[in-house]
Order: sequence, then C-alpha cells, then structure tokens
Amino acid sequence: MLRLNGKIALITGGSSGIGLAAAKRFAAEGAEVVIVGRRQEELDKALTAIGHGAIAIQGDVAQIAELDRVYATVNSIKGRIDILFANAGLGDVQALGAISEASFDHIFSVNVKGTLFTVQKALPLMTAGGAIILTGSTTGSMGSPAFSVYSASKAAVRNLARSWALDLKGTGIRVNVLSPGPTATPGLLNGLARSGQQDALIAGLVAGVPLGRMGGADEIAAAALFLASDDSSFMTGGEVFADGGYAQV
Repeated sequence: MLRLNGKIALITGGSSGIGLAAAKRFAAEGAEVVIVGRRQEELDKALTAIGHGAIAIQGDVAQIAELDRVYATVNSIKGRIDILFANAGLGDVQALGAISEASFDHIFSVNVKGTLFTVQKALPLMTAGGAIILTGSTTGSMGSPAFSVYSASKAAVRNLARSWALDLKGTGIRVNVLSPGPTATPGLLNGLARSGQQDALIAGLVAGVPLGRMGGADEIAAAALFLASDDSSFMTGGEVFADGGYAQV
C-alpha cells in the first residue's frame, strides 16, 4: 500500500538535496507533490527527476509577498495541503569575530522567518490530520565551531515546533522536527567549499559520526516519509534525528 496515497505535499527547498530526495520519495508513495524553490532552472530539472505529475512554483520563503503568491497558486491548483515540509534553509561558515551582519540577517531571514511564515500561511489550507515537518539540525542541540549563527537558527526552529504543537492543539495537525546530521547535499558541500577548507571540515564531521560516514539525502528522506505518514500519528512537538549518531553520543 502506498503510504501517502492521495495526499497533497508541499516541500520548500524542493529542487535539490534533502528537499528533492523527499519530493521523489513522497511522489513514489502516492503523494501529489508541489515543490518550491528560488531558481527556476533547478526547479525544472527537479520536476524531471521527481516525475509523477509534480508541480513547481518559484518563490523565496524569506519574502512574504512571494509566499502569498505560492499559497494562492496552491489553493487554485490543489485546494488543500495535507503535508507541509518546511525544508528551505541555508548557512555560512563564519567564526565568532568574523560574523557579518548581512550573513546573520540572511540566515535568520530564511531559516527562522521563512520557516515561521511558510507554516503560518499554510494553515488555512491544511486539513485535520495534516503533518508539518520542519528541517532542524544536529547543530541546534550541540556546539559547532564557526557555525554558531546557523546553529542558533536551527535551535529556534526546534522551539517553534514545541510551541506550535500547543498552538495547534485541537486542530488535528501535527508538527515535528527532522534533524539531519552531516549529509552530503549540494548546500552543505558548497558551503564547506566556500570556506576553503572543505576536505578538512568533511573529515572532521565524519570523525564525529559513529557510523563513520556522511548521510545521504535519500536516508533523510526516509525519515521525512515517516513523519509525513500515519506511521507517526501519535507524534507532535517532537524531534527525529537522522544523524548516524552524531548528536547522540
């Protein structure tokens, strides 16, 4: 039996990495998938990879007017949302003493403001029994050298889920956090490359993972499927780690 048969799923940051892997997995499990991303060229490529009649809408989650346009389009095409995966996010490697105001504002605008309004503006379209998944990170619950701003943004996301589980009491809508560990996605690898120390940073990350390797986007997507499906029907306000043990030991 298809685990998401007939469900309508919207995924932000859906054109690459974990978002794209989740879109493919959800579609294969019967969901009608809508992906949102900033770059039309990448969205077009992603649609080819996803198949199953998926739809792409260009939009920046940090821009409120663009979120309004995204949801107006979803409403006109689908009429509802059963699964919301608020996955869009980014980060920069900057140690204390070298953190720029522009970087701070950009990270919090996408990771915190973008997540907040992605969820809030989706609520009128969400159905009882709907599932909201927020992408967190192991960095939200542990120290991370030169990654403090990103880490703080993900700690904020974790607390949003706790508070929203209470705000959504009585609606039948669940909200949970999926926190990946080091995962070989374009976003992470490109960010590490910008630091000029990619190989050393990757080696450092892998050294801290008990399973001895980085995760794959498909592995995180499998955990997202659990949170999107009725298999997690008695979970809300919680956090699922798919991190190879990175933040657990």
